[in-house]
Amino acid sequence: MAHKAGIFPTFFLSGFECSTFLWKDQGRRDLCAETQHLLHAREDYEILRTLGIAVAREGVPWPQVDIGGDYDFSVLDPLIEAMNQSQILPIWDLCHYGYPDDLDPFSDQFVPRFTRYCRAVAEYVVPRVRGPHYFTPINEITFFAFAGGEWGWVAPYRNTKADRTEFRRRLCEADIAGVKAIREIDPQARMVHIDPLVHIVAPRDRPDLAAAARHETEVDTFVAWDIIAGKLHSELGGAPEILDIVGANNYSFGQMEFRESGPHAALPPDDDRIIPLCDLMESVHRRYNRPMIIGETSGMEAGRPDWLRDVMGESLAAVNRGIDLHGICLFPAVDMPDWHTGEWLHNGICDLERDGERLRRVLHDPYVQELRRWQKELNRITELDEDPFSDPVELQEVIDAAKRLNTQADANWH
Repeated sequence: MAHKAGIFPTFFLSGFECSTFLWKDQGRRDLCAETQHLLHAREDYEILRTLGIAVAREGVPWPQVDIGGDYDFSVLDPLIEAMNQSQILPIWDLCHYGYPDDLDPFSDQFVPRFTRYCRAVAEYVVPRVRGPHYFTPINEITFFAFAGGEWGWVAPYRNTKADRTEFRRRLCEADIAGVKAIREIDPQARMVHIDPLVHIVAPRDRPDLAAAARHETEVDTFVAWDIIAGKLHSELGGAPEILDIVGANNYSFGQMEFRESGPHAALPPDDDRIIPLCDLMESVHRRYNRPMIIGETSGMEAGRPDWLRDVMGESLAAVNRGIDLHGICLFPAVDMPDWHTGEWLHNGICDLERDGERLRRVLHDPYVQELRRWQKELNRITELDEDPFSDPVELQEVIDAAKRLNTQADANWH
């Protein structure tokens, strides 16, 4: 029996890019198809198994499975078969920026439609996948609200702050209702609510923008989590147990310089205004006092192993500060295209190489070797055994490693 049992069977998690948005100039996108994940599901999950990763974020493509309120979940069957064979547990992502064509998220039908869909998904997957069961009802509500409510990148293509605010509130209302519907089917289901960690500063020559930058960092970053936790808009039914597990995403472009219109500009890695990831994690944990994971993180190109080393150092420094950290999600497992340019980002555990009509999976060995090093440091498995679900992670071993290594928060992210 674990002295301090974790929530998941492995400390390292992964996942697959599964966006199904309507993109501004290209119509409906399906990133699962673009990466051929469905075609390679058995191989993709077996790769995770050999890497000692027993949990993966996986998408349910709402626009494909919900046809006018009727459901066809057969597209999930190859994924479920593959994850069962490889003994990988999914964190089911039910809305990854995409919703059905006939639905307006600003209409009164949005929340009831999403609630019915969440219940239907749970009815389908819970009996087909060995538990425990994890769900993310709506991915990155804060970012989705910007992308669809203010920047006009994805449907519903709105472009004002007022639209962003209202879109965010409606997404939160749907998310809360979705959690309750899922738990009608599985009362023990765990929820992972994902949003980015951000830190925004004013341009050096625009101190007049400091207040706006600080508001986005200290207020806007937390509004969705606050609503889900019941701290704001309590009439929507949020509560700490609805928020459940906080999934904080961390990428290099999460620390930005404020722009008055459009997305902000990422700070260069040597910018002295960058603050340690550990500090950002601590601000989230103090606010909610809930279990946490790094919900997504990855470097780019040859920087992937260095990025993992930095993230691990910061995460263990956070553990030393008492943060209840249950895992780190190396996302994505296989490469993904840049949404804007279509070029491969080279940010996955595996790169993708064209081989005729197929995209061949090629492990990025330096990244894998860095993962192996940390698995050994934390006394974690490097390959799944016959029953990876028999015991949860022993978090005390992670805590002990953090004390032994005594890593310090560091703002230097070269």
